[in-house]
Amino acid sequence: MGIVRLHETVNAEIEEFRRMLLSCAAGHRRKDGDDLTAGAGNGDVLEKLVCVTSGVSYLGIAIVNQLLVHGYSVRIIVDNEEDVEKLREMEISGEMRLTNSNIEIVMAKLTEIESLANAFDGCLGVFHTAAFIDPAGLSGYSKAMAEIEVIASRNVVMACGVTPSVRHCVLTSSLLTCIWQDNSRDGLPSLIDHSCWSDESVCLNRKLWYALGKLRAEKSAWEVAKESGVKLATICPGLITGPDFYHRNPTSTIAYLKGVQEMYADGLLATVDINRLAKAHVCVFEGMKKTASGRFTASRIGSAAIVSSYVGNMTQLVALDLSHNKLEGGFPSELGFLQQLRTLNITRNSLHGSIPVNLSQCQNLEQINFLYNFIARSLPKELGLLTNREYLALDHNNIKANIPATVKTNPTIY
Repeated sequence: MGIVRLHETVNAEIEEFRRMLLSCAAGHRRKDGDDLTAGAGNGDVLEKLVCVTSGVSYLGIAIVNQLLVHGYSVRIIVDNEEDVEKLREMEISGEMRLTNSNIEIVMAKLTEIESLANAFDGCLGVFHTAAFIDPAGLSGYSKAMAEIEVIASRNVVMACGVTPSVRHCVLTSSLLTCIWQDNSRDGLPSLIDHSCWSDESVCLNRKLWYALGKLRAEKSAWEVAKESGVKLATICPGLITGPDFYHRNPTSTIAYLKGVQEMYADGLLATVDINRLAKAHVCVFEGMKKTASGRFTASRIGSAAIVSSYVGNMTQLVALDLSHNKLEGGFPSELGFLQQLRTLNITRNSLHGSIPVNLSQCQNLEQINFLYNFIARSLPKELGLLTNREYLALDHNNIKANIPATVKTNPTIY
């Protein structure tokens, strides 16, 4: 549970990257039935080739960007001819950069499993972000769209199951699939983690179509994954924010905020930065190459929550920032599985208990920040094994015992 730190990207950079993506449309255009332009096909796998549905959406662009940074080649799905024609017009007008050889755009229909399977052929993994794109925010999110969301998610996972090359699927769900429960006495739940599921009847009665669509879509995806053996991970983000998000992502933004008064009153109006969320998608995907799968939440949290043991599945994390939330409970021993971790920041939460001994297994740790929590008991002497440590921040906790000599021998402690 949590978000990977990433430097903020200015609006101009995102727009320029979007234009670079769009410039690929003409050079890599494909209709259903045509051969894919990438070298892999007929079940062959390009180890670094992945597919992103709705790859020109607000989140899709950010995910594609992060995949390219990590050395992947990306196949982007466009689901209608009209969008392809618009992209070609933009290229002809000279608004776009030259084609990126690591990006390929193909036509596929989210309503047809065979069409999706053809598009996925040769890809190692699939990122499914959304069933539709409404850039102008004109249509709104209706009950009909909720049904489309379910069909698309189910079809994507089924297509993954019948495509030999596909090994992993990452599906973008929503934190709304966790929070809308029938708690008439106590309001919204005070503890939200990967085990929480919204109540469909609550979503129906309150006409929360976006929450209903994401809820049913995720549940349907899990059912298909279990039946077909697809290795699936779902990410449940809060309200996606970032540069110009209210213009670039209006439909989902407005739909997410339906019921905002209750969320705000219960301290559960959670948000997540678009670039941190995209980075989290890539980290979860890379963790799936080893052991990671399951359900993950990704938000800046406004209510009490715990650090899930699922965090240990994200074995490729280099930085983990859970600061300035309202995290409660103890530290999961699974933190010790994050052996690539260099930065761990859990400052300003309400975590208590002791730091797990297993943290000493994270030999690459350089910066550790536990400021402003309720850590008690003594520090494990094994922390002295973290020889790459630059600093260990422990101030404003309840540590009473002396710091072990093995820990003192390393650099700055405060």
